[in-house]
Amino acid sequence: MRPRIFCIVLGGGRGTRLYPLTQPRCKPAVPLAGKYRLVDIPISNCLNSGLNEIYVLTQFNTASLHRHIQSTYSFDPFGGGLVDIMSAEQTEKGESWYQGTADAVRQNLVHFHPRPDDLALILSGDQLYRMDFRLLIDHHRKMGAHATIAATPVQKSEVSGFGLMQLNDDFMIRSFIEKPTDPAVIRQYMMSPAVLRSLNRPDDAEFGLASMGIYLFNADVLVEALASDDTDFGKELIPGLLGRKKLSGYVFDGYWEDIGTVKAFFECNLNLTEPNPSFDFFHPHDRIYTRARFLPASRISGCKIGRAIIADGCILQDAIFDRCVIGVRSVVGSNTRLKNVVLMGNDYYENEMTALEASGKDAPPLGIGAECFIEEAIIDKNSRIGNRVRLSPKGKPDGLYLGCITIRDGILVVPKDGIIPDDSVL
Repeated sequence: MRPRIFCIVLGGGRGTRLYPLTQPRCKPAVPLAGKYRLVDIPISNCLNSGLNEIYVLTQFNTASLHRHIQSTYSFDPFGGGLVDIMSAEQTEKGESWYQGTADAVRQNLVHFHPRPDDLALILSGDQLYRMDFRLLIDHHRKMGAHATIAATPVQKSEVSGFGLMQLNDDFMIRSFIEKPTDPAVIRQYMMSPAVLRSLNRPDDAEFGLASMGIYLFNADVLVEALASDDTDFGKELIPGLLGRKKLSGYVFDGYWEDIGTVKAFFECNLNLTEPNPSFDFFHPHDRIYTRARFLPASRISGCKIGRAIIADGCILQDAIFDRCVIGVRSVVGSNTRLKNVVLMGNDYYENEMTALEASGKDAPPLGIGAECFIEEAIIDKNSRIGNRVRLSPKGKPDGLYLGCITIRDGILVVPKDGIIPDDSVL
Protein backbone atom coordinates (compact mmCIF):
# COMPACT_ATOMS: atom_id res chain seq x y z
CA MET A 1 0.00 0.00 0.00
CA ARG A 2 1.27 3.46 -0.91
CA PRO A 3 2.66 5.49 2.04
CA ARG A 4 0.46 8.39 3.02
CA ILE A 5 1.21 11.79 4.53
CA PHE A 6 -1.16 13.10 7.18
CA CYS A 7 -0.99 16.63 8.58
CA ILE A 8 -1.63 17.71 12.17
CA VAL A 9 -2.28 21.37 13.05
CA LEU A 10 -1.65 22.11 16.73
CA GLY A 11 -4.20 24.54 18.13
CA GLY A 12 -4.91 23.16 21.58
CA GLY A 13 -3.25 25.78 23.76
CA ARG A 14 -5.17 28.44 25.67
CA GLY A 15 -3.61 31.19 23.58
CA THR A 16 -2.95 33.27 26.69
CA ARG A 17 -0.45 35.50 24.84
CA LEU A 18 -3.26 36.52 22.45
CA TYR A 19 -5.79 37.29 25.20
CA PRO A 20 -8.36 38.95 25.01
CA LEU A 21 -8.64 37.93 21.34
CA THR A 22 -8.76 34.31 22.54
CA GLN A 23 -11.34 34.93 25.25
CA PRO A 24 -14.33 33.90 23.08
CA ARG A 25 -12.51 31.57 20.65
CA CYS A 26 -9.53 29.25 20.29
CA LYS A 27 -6.32 30.60 18.80
CA PRO A 28 -6.67 29.07 15.30
CA ALA A 29 -10.07 30.79 14.95
CA VAL A 30 -8.75 34.35 15.54
CA PRO A 31 -9.62 36.52 12.48
CA LEU A 32 -6.74 37.63 10.25
CA ALA A 33 -6.33 40.16 7.42
CA GLY A 34 -9.97 41.20 7.29
CA LYS A 35 -11.53 37.94 6.08
CA TYR A 36 -9.36 34.94 7.07
CA ARG A 37 -8.73 32.93 10.23
CA LEU A 38 -5.30 31.93 11.56
CA VAL A 39 -6.05 28.28 10.83
CA ASP A 40 -6.45 29.06 7.12
CA ILE A 41 -2.67 29.58 6.81
CA PRO A 42 -1.41 26.06 7.67
CA ILE A 43 -4.41 24.41 5.97
CA SER A 44 -3.84 26.39 2.76
CA ASN A 45 -0.14 25.54 2.79
CA CYS A 46 -1.07 21.87 3.03
CA LEU A 47 -3.61 22.05 0.20
CA ASN A 48 -1.25 24.02 -2.03
CA SER A 49 1.36 21.29 -1.41
CA GLY A 50 -1.02 18.54 -2.51
CA LEU A 51 -1.70 17.33 1.06
CA ASN A 52 -5.38 16.96 1.90
CA GLU A 53 -5.56 14.76 5.01
CA ILE A 54 -5.52 17.36 7.75
CA TYR A 55 -6.40 17.15 11.45
CA VAL A 56 -6.75 20.23 13.69
CA LEU A 57 -6.20 19.56 17.42
CA THR A 58 -8.04 21.90 19.79
CA GLN A 59 -9.56 21.93 23.26
CA PHE A 60 -10.56 25.50 24.23
CA ASN A 61 -13.53 27.49 22.86
CA THR A 62 -13.82 25.44 19.68
CA ALA A 63 -17.36 26.35 18.52
CA SER A 64 -16.39 29.13 16.08
CA LEU A 65 -13.55 27.03 14.70
CA HIS A 66 -15.94 24.15 14.08
CA ARG A 67 -18.30 26.48 12.20
CA HIS A 68 -15.49 27.94 10.13
CA ILE A 69 -13.94 24.63 9.09
CA GLN A 70 -17.27 22.95 8.37
CA SER A 71 -18.40 25.83 6.14
CA THR A 72 -15.02 26.25 4.40
CA TYR A 73 -13.30 22.96 3.71
CA SER A 74 -15.50 20.52 1.82
CA PHE A 75 -14.08 17.84 -0.45
CA ASP A 76 -15.74 15.75 -3.12
CA PRO A 77 -16.01 12.00 -2.41
CA PHE A 78 -13.58 11.13 -5.22
CA GLY A 79 -10.63 13.17 -3.91
CA GLY A 80 -10.70 11.62 -0.45
CA GLY A 81 -9.56 14.75 1.37
CA LEU A 82 -10.63 15.95 4.81
CA VAL A 83 -10.04 18.68 7.35
CA ASP A 84 -11.15 17.28 10.68
CA ILE A 85 -11.18 18.77 14.18
CA MET A 86 -9.93 16.64 17.06
CA SER A 87 -11.00 18.12 20.38
CA ALA A 88 -9.73 16.78 23.69
CA GLU A 89 -11.98 13.98 24.90
CA GLN A 90 -12.38 11.69 27.85
CA THR A 91 -11.73 8.02 27.12
CA GLU A 92 -11.31 4.82 29.08
CA LYS A 93 -7.54 5.37 28.91
CA GLY A 94 -7.62 8.86 30.40
CA GLU A 95 -9.66 11.90 31.32
CA SER A 96 -7.00 14.63 31.17
CA TRP A 97 -6.88 17.49 28.68
CA TYR A 98 -3.87 17.94 26.41
CA GLN A 99 -0.82 18.54 28.57
CA GLY A 100 1.30 19.89 25.70
CA THR A 101 1.89 19.63 21.97
CA ALA A 102 3.29 16.10 22.08
CA ASP A 103 0.57 14.91 24.45
CA ALA A 104 -2.11 16.29 22.11
CA VAL A 105 -0.75 14.17 19.25
CA ARG A 106 -0.35 11.16 21.57
CA GLN A 107 -4.00 11.28 22.64
CA ASN A 108 -5.14 11.29 19.00
CA LEU A 109 -2.85 8.62 17.52
CA VAL A 110 -5.73 6.16 17.55
CA HIS A 111 -7.63 8.43 15.13
CA PHE A 112 -4.73 8.82 12.67
CA HIS A 113 -4.26 5.05 12.10
CA PRO A 114 -0.54 5.50 11.30
CA ARG A 115 1.29 2.81 9.37
CA PRO A 116 5.07 2.45 9.83
CA ASP A 117 5.97 3.86 6.41
CA ASP A 118 3.60 6.87 6.65
CA LEU A 119 4.80 10.42 7.24
CA ALA A 120 3.30 12.77 9.84
CA LEU A 121 3.61 16.53 9.24
CA ILE A 122 3.04 18.51 12.44
CA LEU A 123 2.28 22.25 12.15
CA SER A 124 1.57 25.21 14.38
CA GLY A 125 -1.75 27.04 14.17
CA ASP A 126 -0.52 30.59 14.87
CA GLN A 127 2.05 31.45 12.20
CA LEU A 128 2.01 33.47 8.99
CA TYR A 129 4.08 32.02 6.14
CA ARG A 130 3.82 30.37 2.75
CA MET A 131 5.72 27.09 2.30
CA ASP A 132 5.71 24.29 -0.25
CA PHE A 133 5.82 21.25 2.01
CA ARG A 134 6.83 19.06 -0.93
CA LEU A 135 10.32 20.55 -0.71
CA LEU A 136 10.46 19.69 3.00
CA ILE A 137 9.32 16.13 2.27
CA ASP A 138 11.87 15.69 -0.53
CA HIS A 139 14.64 16.94 1.79
CA HIS A 140 13.53 14.52 4.52
CA ARG A 141 13.61 11.54 2.18
CA LYS A 142 16.88 12.56 0.55
CA MET A 143 18.55 12.81 3.96
CA GLY A 144 17.17 9.44 5.06
CA ALA A 145 16.06 11.16 8.26
CA HIS A 146 13.75 9.78 10.92
CA ALA A 147 12.51 13.30 11.69
CA THR A 148 13.07 16.70 10.11
CA ILE A 149 12.63 20.09 11.76
CA ALA A 150 11.99 23.20 9.68
CA ALA A 151 14.05 26.19 10.77
CA THR A 152 14.43 29.78 9.64
CA PRO A 153 17.39 32.17 10.00
CA VAL A 154 17.02 34.83 12.70
CA GLN A 155 19.46 37.58 13.59
CA LYS A 156 21.74 37.09 16.56
CA SER A 157 19.96 39.83 18.50
CA GLU A 158 16.63 37.95 18.30
CA VAL A 159 17.59 34.32 18.90
CA SER A 160 16.84 34.28 22.65
CA GLY A 161 13.12 34.14 21.90
CA PHE A 162 13.32 30.88 19.95
CA GLY A 163 14.34 27.27 20.14
CA LEU A 164 17.67 27.07 18.29
CA MET A 165 19.29 24.20 16.44
CA GLN A 166 22.89 23.64 15.43
CA LEU A 167 23.42 21.91 12.07
CA ASN A 168 26.39 20.01 10.72
CA ASP A 169 27.44 20.93 7.21
CA ASP A 170 25.38 17.97 5.94
CA PHE A 171 22.23 19.52 7.54
CA MET A 172 21.92 16.86 10.24
CA ILE A 173 21.06 18.32 13.64
CA ARG A 174 23.95 18.33 16.10
CA SER A 175 22.23 19.97 19.06
CA PHE A 176 19.05 21.78 20.09
CA ILE A 177 18.42 24.36 22.81
CA GLU A 178 15.31 26.22 23.93
CA LYS A 179 15.50 30.05 24.17
CA PRO A 180 19.17 30.52 25.15
CA THR A 181 20.30 33.69 26.95
CA ASP A 182 24.00 33.00 27.64
CA PRO A 183 26.03 34.93 24.99
CA ALA A 184 28.65 32.16 24.88
CA VAL A 185 25.98 29.55 24.17
CA ILE A 186 24.32 31.77 21.55
CA ARG A 187 27.68 32.17 19.80
CA GLN A 188 27.95 28.39 19.49
CA TYR A 189 24.57 28.27 17.75
CA MET A 190 25.40 30.68 14.95
CA MET A 191 25.06 29.13 11.48
CA SER A 192 28.17 27.57 9.96
CA PRO A 193 29.76 29.11 6.81
CA ALA A 194 28.65 26.09 4.73
CA VAL A 195 25.00 26.51 5.74
CA LEU A 196 25.23 30.29 5.21
CA ARG A 197 26.61 29.75 1.70
CA SER A 198 23.66 27.47 0.86
CA LEU A 199 21.43 30.50 1.55
CA ASN A 200 23.67 32.92 -0.37
CA ARG A 201 24.63 34.69 2.85
CA PRO A 202 28.16 35.94 3.67
CA ASP A 203 30.30 33.44 5.57
CA ASP A 204 30.69 35.87 8.49
CA ALA A 205 26.96 36.70 8.85
CA GLU A 206 25.62 36.11 12.35
CA PHE A 207 22.36 34.20 12.15
CA GLY A 208 20.93 31.42 14.26
CA LEU A 209 18.47 28.79 13.09
CA ALA A 210 15.14 29.07 14.91
CA SER A 211 12.76 26.15 15.01
CA MET A 212 9.51 27.01 13.22
CA GLY A 213 7.49 24.43 15.16
CA ILE A 214 7.11 22.43 11.93
CA TYR A 215 8.08 18.77 12.26
CA LEU A 216 8.05 15.90 9.77
CA PHE A 217 8.23 12.40 11.29
CA ASN A 218 8.40 8.89 9.99
CA ALA A 219 5.22 7.54 11.56
CA ASP A 220 6.92 4.59 13.26
CA VAL A 221 9.44 6.95 14.88
CA LEU A 222 6.65 9.27 16.04
CA VAL A 223 4.72 6.40 17.60
CA GLU A 224 7.87 5.16 19.35
CA ALA A 225 8.74 8.63 20.63
CA LEU A 226 5.23 9.22 21.97
CA ALA A 227 5.45 6.05 24.05
CA SER A 228 7.46 8.19 26.50
CA ASP A 229 6.01 10.65 29.02
CA ASP A 230 7.17 13.70 27.06
CA THR A 231 4.44 16.32 26.74
CA ASP A 232 6.07 18.95 24.49
CA PHE A 233 7.85 18.57 21.14
CA GLY A 234 10.29 21.47 21.40
CA LYS A 235 11.22 21.20 25.06
CA GLU A 236 11.32 17.42 25.57
CA LEU A 237 10.58 15.08 22.69
CA ILE A 238 12.88 16.52 20.00
CA PRO A 239 15.92 16.98 22.32
CA GLY A 240 15.30 13.44 23.61
CA LEU A 241 15.67 12.02 20.10
CA LEU A 242 19.11 13.57 19.54
CA GLY A 243 21.76 10.88 19.36
CA ARG A 244 19.13 8.13 19.09
CA LYS A 245 17.51 8.98 15.74
CA LYS A 246 18.61 10.72 12.56
CA LEU A 247 17.34 14.28 12.83
CA SER A 248 17.77 16.66 9.89
CA GLY A 249 17.17 20.38 9.61
CA TYR A 250 15.32 21.94 6.69
CA VAL A 251 16.24 25.61 6.26
CA PHE A 252 13.37 27.84 5.11
CA ASP A 253 14.51 31.28 3.99
CA GLY A 254 11.14 32.88 3.21
CA TYR A 255 8.88 35.12 5.27
CA TRP A 256 7.76 33.55 8.55
CA GLU A 257 6.24 35.20 11.59
CA ASP A 258 4.99 33.75 14.86
CA ILE A 259 1.82 35.75 15.55
CA GLY A 260 1.09 34.32 18.96
CA THR A 261 1.13 37.68 20.80
CA VAL A 262 -1.16 40.70 20.58
CA LYS A 263 1.70 42.94 19.40
CA ALA A 264 2.85 40.48 16.72
CA PHE A 265 -0.74 39.96 15.56
CA PHE A 266 -1.29 43.72 15.34
CA GLU A 267 1.92 44.42 13.44
CA CYS A 268 1.44 41.51 11.02
CA ASN A 269 -2.02 42.76 10.09
CA LEU A 270 -0.93 46.37 9.59
CA ASN A 271 2.09 45.27 7.54
CA LEU A 272 -0.37 43.86 5.01
CA THR A 273 -1.38 47.44 4.11
CA GLU A 274 2.13 48.27 2.84
CA PRO A 275 2.65 48.66 -0.94
CA ASN A 276 4.95 45.60 -0.85
CA PRO A 277 4.00 43.66 2.28
CA SER A 278 6.27 40.99 3.72
CA PHE A 279 3.48 38.46 3.22
CA ASP A 280 1.33 38.89 0.14
CA PHE A 281 -2.17 37.45 -0.05
CA PHE A 282 -2.26 38.49 -3.72
CA HIS A 283 -0.26 35.45 -4.81
CA PRO A 284 -1.06 34.24 -8.35
CA HIS A 285 -0.91 30.53 -7.53
CA ASP A 286 -0.65 29.56 -3.86
CA ARG A 287 -3.90 31.03 -2.64
CA ILE A 288 -4.95 31.27 0.98
CA TYR A 289 -8.36 29.66 1.30
CA THR A 290 -11.15 30.75 3.60
CA ARG A 291 -14.91 30.74 3.94
CA ALA A 292 -16.93 31.90 0.92
CA ARG A 293 -19.45 34.33 2.43
CA PHE A 294 -21.12 35.64 -0.77
CA LEU A 295 -21.20 39.18 0.60
CA PRO A 296 -21.92 42.29 -1.49
CA ALA A 297 -19.08 44.60 -2.49
CA SER A 298 -18.19 47.25 0.07
CA ARG A 299 -20.00 50.59 -0.15
CA ILE A 300 -17.59 53.49 0.40
CA SER A 301 -18.84 57.09 0.32
CA GLY A 302 -16.71 60.22 0.69
CA CYS A 303 -13.87 58.47 2.53
CA LYS A 304 -10.19 59.39 2.59
CA ILE A 305 -8.07 56.24 2.53
CA GLY A 306 -4.31 56.30 3.05
CA ARG A 307 -3.29 52.64 3.26
CA ALA A 308 -5.93 50.07 4.01
CA ILE A 309 -7.26 46.60 3.36
CA ILE A 310 -11.04 46.63 3.10
CA ALA A 311 -12.93 43.34 3.08
CA ASP A 312 -16.32 42.57 1.55
CA GLY A 313 -19.67 43.86 2.73
CA CYS A 314 -18.51 47.04 4.49
CA ILE A 315 -20.46 50.31 4.78
CA LEU A 316 -18.05 53.23 5.23
CA GLN A 317 -19.33 56.82 5.26
CA ASP A 318 -17.18 60.01 5.11
CA ALA A 319 -14.42 58.50 7.28
CA ILE A 320 -10.61 58.66 7.26
CA PHE A 321 -8.53 55.46 7.27
CA ASP A 322 -4.78 55.62 7.81
CA ARG A 323 -3.06 52.22 7.83
CA CYS A 324 -6.07 50.10 8.70
CA VAL A 325 -7.37 46.59 8.17
CA ILE A 326 -11.17 46.66 7.82
CA GLY A 327 -12.92 43.31 8.25
CA VAL A 328 -16.08 41.92 6.70
CA ARG A 329 -19.40 43.78 7.28
CA SER A 330 -17.68 46.67 9.07
CA VAL A 331 -19.76 49.81 9.59
CA VAL A 332 -18.02 53.16 10.21
CA GLY A 333 -19.84 56.48 10.63
CA SER A 334 -19.11 59.95 9.23
CA ASN A 335 -16.21 62.16 10.32
CA THR A 336 -14.55 59.25 12.12
CA ARG A 337 -10.79 58.75 11.84
CA LEU A 338 -9.05 55.42 12.35
CA LYS A 339 -5.26 55.38 12.53
CA ASN A 340 -3.32 52.10 12.85
CA VAL A 341 -6.46 50.08 13.56
CA VAL A 342 -7.38 46.44 12.96
CA LEU A 343 -11.18 46.40 12.76
CA MET A 344 -12.31 42.78 12.58
CA GLY A 345 -15.84 43.53 11.38
CA ASN A 346 -19.11 41.83 12.16
CA ASP A 347 -20.74 38.43 11.88
CA TYR A 348 -24.07 39.84 10.73
CA TYR A 349 -25.98 42.95 9.66
CA GLU A 350 -28.56 44.23 12.06
CA ASN A 351 -31.97 45.87 11.91
CA GLU A 352 -33.85 47.42 14.80
CA MET A 353 -35.04 44.05 16.09
CA THR A 354 -31.64 42.34 16.04
CA ALA A 355 -30.01 45.43 17.56
CA LEU A 356 -32.42 45.35 20.50
CA GLU A 357 -31.97 41.62 21.03
CA ALA A 358 -28.19 41.77 20.81
CA SER A 359 -27.35 44.77 22.93
CA GLY A 360 -30.27 46.24 24.79
CA LYS A 361 -32.09 49.52 24.41
CA ASP A 362 -29.26 51.91 25.31
CA ALA A 363 -26.34 50.37 23.40
CA PRO A 364 -24.92 51.98 20.23
CA PRO A 365 -25.56 50.34 16.85
CA LEU A 366 -23.23 47.66 15.54
CA GLY A 367 -19.94 49.15 14.30
CA ILE A 368 -18.23 52.49 14.94
CA GLY A 369 -20.28 55.68 15.20
CA ALA A 370 -19.71 59.22 13.94
CA GLU A 371 -17.02 61.74 14.94
CA CYS A 372 -14.75 59.17 16.60
CA PHE A 373 -10.96 59.02 16.76
CA ILE A 374 -9.32 55.64 17.40
CA GLU A 375 -5.63 54.78 17.09
CA GLU A 376 -3.25 51.88 17.81
CA ALA A 377 -6.18 49.54 18.39
CA ILE A 378 -7.71 46.16 17.63
CA ILE A 379 -11.51 46.24 17.52
CA ASP A 380 -12.81 42.68 17.76
CA LYS A 381 -15.95 41.41 16.06
CA ASN A 382 -19.47 42.67 16.73
CA SER A 383 -18.29 45.64 18.80
CA ARG A 384 -20.55 48.65 19.35
CA ILE A 385 -18.75 51.95 19.62
CA GLY A 386 -20.89 55.06 19.99
CA ASN A 387 -20.52 58.60 18.64
CA ARG A 388 -17.71 61.01 19.57
CA VAL A 389 -15.58 58.24 21.15
CA ARG A 390 -11.83 58.81 21.48
CA LEU A 391 -9.61 55.78 22.16
CA SER A 392 -5.82 55.64 22.32
CA PRO A 393 -3.36 53.55 24.36
CA LYS A 394 -0.65 56.21 24.27
CA GLY A 395 0.77 57.07 27.67
CA LYS A 396 -1.23 54.37 29.43
CA PRO A 397 0.14 51.19 31.04
CA ASP A 398 -1.17 47.75 30.16
CA GLY A 399 -4.37 46.92 32.01
CA LEU A 400 -8.18 47.00 31.95
CA TYR A 401 -10.01 50.25 31.18
CA LEU A 402 -13.63 51.45 30.80
CA GLY A 403 -15.01 48.10 31.89
CA CYS A 404 -14.11 46.05 28.81
CA ILE A 405 -11.14 47.68 27.03
CA THR A 406 -7.77 46.01 27.51
CA ILE A 407 -4.39 47.54 26.76
CA ARG A 408 -1.84 44.81 26.12
CA ASP A 409 1.64 45.10 24.61
CA GLY A 410 0.84 48.79 24.17
CA ILE A 411 -2.13 47.96 21.92
CA LEU A 412 -5.71 48.94 22.81
CA VAL A 413 -8.15 46.03 22.38
CA VAL A 414 -11.95 46.25 22.37
CA PRO A 415 -13.10 42.64 22.93
CA LYS A 416 -15.67 40.77 20.89
CA ASP A 417 -19.19 42.12 21.54
CA GLY A 418 -17.66 45.04 23.43
CA ILE A 419 -19.85 48.10 24.04
CA ILE A 420 -18.36 51.61 24.28
CA PRO A 421 -21.01 54.32 24.98
CA ASP A 422 -21.21 57.72 23.30
CA ASP A 423 -18.63 60.34 24.33
CA SER A 424 -16.29 57.80 25.99
CA VAL A 425 -12.67 58.96 26.16
CA LEU A 426 -9.56 56.92 26.93
